[in-house]
Formats: sequence, structure tokens, C-alpha cells
Amino acid sequence: MTVVFTCLDADTLGGIQQVTHTLAQGLAERGHEVHVIGLQRAATPFRYVDRPLYHHHVISNRPVTGGLARRRADRRLKALLGEVGPGYAVLTSPSVVARTARLLPGSLRPIGQYHGSYDHARDCWHLASIRRHYPELDQAVFLSEDDARLFSEHALLPNACALPNPLAAWPGAMSVLESPRVLGVGRLEGVKRFDRLITAFARSGAPEPWELHLVGSGAELPRLRAHARREGVDGRVVFRGAVPAAAMSAEYLAASVVGLTSEYEGLPVVLLEAAAHGVPAVAFDVSGGVRSTGAVLVPPGDVDAFAVELGRLVDDEEERRRVGADARARAESFVLDHVLDKWEALFAHVER
Repeated sequence: MTVVFTCLDADTLGGIQQVTHTLAQGLAERGHEVHVIGLQRAATPFRYVDRPLYHHHVISNRPVTGGLARRRADRRLKALLGEVGPGYAVLTSPSVVARTARLLPGSLRPIGQYHGSYDHARDCWHLASIRRHYPELDQAVFLSEDDARLFSEHALLPNACALPNPLAAWPGAMSVLESPRVLGVGRLEGVKRFDRLITAFARSGAPEPWELHLVGSGAELPRLRAHARREGVDGRVVFRGAVPAAAMSAEYLAASVVGLTSEYEGLPVVLLEAAAHGVPAVAFDVSGGVRSTGAVLVPPGDVDAFAVELGRLVDDEEERRRVGADARARAESFVLDHVLDKWEALFAHVER
């Protein structure tokens, strides 16, 4: 079959992009014809797959906001979509659904994804867009059963279902959980709230030589450096910058705890990757997806409670091993082959 994934930007460092390329490569390895389309070019492209077996397209070299440029870009997109064989178009966000669904040929069955949580959608424009556009699609896909239920009830979606994010690979080794290192992974942007993780680390009582390593790049770097100085831990917070996807396994193997302090999350890949490596995690309880990972959960935004749980794992190696082993057992259900089976079953369901 043919599967087309369309993203606003397919090559930026981010969860939607990582999941899209992982699914695309996995489906291509199973013999499907797969296309990944970015509506606009990334300012700093990040390579997720070294030898992609799928086709990759970029519609516009820069963002388009309307008028003539938008019409030209839409014509290019419509022509490209008309050239691929019959199959399924996976539209990866509300903005992509709103722009692209009307351009699809009748040979492509539309499936709308949402990579956030219901709470996130409710607090911004996403929920209104999902209510307006997703009921017209063949399927609306969310990241957890909890979120699919909430969207079904509150957005009146008759077509909601749950499909989790996949793990790109299952690691051959687990962390020994002896390194004095807390790890945070993600874009250094406001919604990720790494300032909270820095504060929680400072308040956790983690003794030297424990350090907090932050993997990722972004506009918040200067502010986060200043925040670490104010919290008195600037010498123990290490900003690692972006790390190639192929090198991330080594980061988890060198960590003993992972922290996630985002404002919003759907089903964060960082928690799945940490769990697969047997690394325990502390996270805010912001979605059904987060709850499914086996992370230690604290109330959203409660930095003091986060610091307590972080300190508990730092102090207790046996507890780290217990939580990490439980999370690894849960992570087996997110192995790529299992998730691909669910996608193929979804395609078969849509076809019926």
C-alpha cells in the first residue's frame, strides 16, 4: 500500500518528526511505498534515519502565510499527492489537517493524528480545530486510550482511536544506574520548561558529583544558563547541545535518572527510550501517554514534589533499579514492530 505522512515541518528536532520518520522507515521496511512530506523546510534540518527507504519531499523552502505564495505551494502539494498511488494520508497535526485534507485526491484515505494531550488541546486553539476538521476524516488517532476517550466525549469524535508512539529500536543493553547523572532531553524551548528541571535538581539535595545533563538545542539556552547560576548549580548543569539520533542510546546508558518537566506532553519518546534502557524517570502527570510509561508521576507544575521524587531516586540505587525494571517491562509494548502491526490493522479497518 501507499502511505503518505504530511508534517508542517518534517525535519526539525522534535517528537512529531521523530515519530514520523520512525514509522515511515518501519513501514517502508515492510514493503510499503511511503512518502514523508514537509510543507516547509526546516531552518536547521535534523537527520533521523541514515538510509531512508521512503521518499522525502519539501513543498516550500520557507514558511508561507497566505496569498499567492500559499496558492502556489498548495498547487505543488496537490500535484504531488495526485502522483502517488492509492492508499492512506496521515496528517500529523491540526494545522496540517486544516490545510491539506481538502487537497487530497479521492484515492488517499485521510487519517488525522494528534501528538498532544486532550488537556493541551483544550488550553489552545487545537481543540476547536480538531472539532471542526477531524470528524470528516476516516480516522482520528491519539496517543493513549485516555486521550482518545476524552476527545471522543468532548470533541464529539465518532472516529477516535489510540495508537502509541513507537520506539525506533530496542536497546541491547540497560543502564547500570551507577553514574551520578540526571538526564533531560528535548528542545530548549519554553514549553519544555527545563527551568523547572534545573530548579528541581537544585532542590533535590543531589550531592556532588551528581550532575544534570541537558541534551538539545534551542532559543532558551542563554536563559537556562542564567537560571542555573541563580539556582547555584551552574557548575553542575551541563548543556550538551544536539546529539545525533544514533548516539542517543549512549546518553541513556550513561544516565541513572531521567527528568521531564514539560508544560504539555502527549506520549514523549524520551520516556519510552529511557524506559527501554531501564532508566527510571520522574515526570509531571500531564497526559494518559505519560501515565503509560511507568515514570514516577507528580502533580503538574509541582516543582517541590518533583524535587522530592528526584532526590529519592538519586539517594536510593535499589529504588532506581526497581522503577527502571518496571518501566522497561512496560516499554516492550511500544516496540516498533508491535506499533507497526497496529498501524497496518488500522489501515485494514479504514479500508473496510
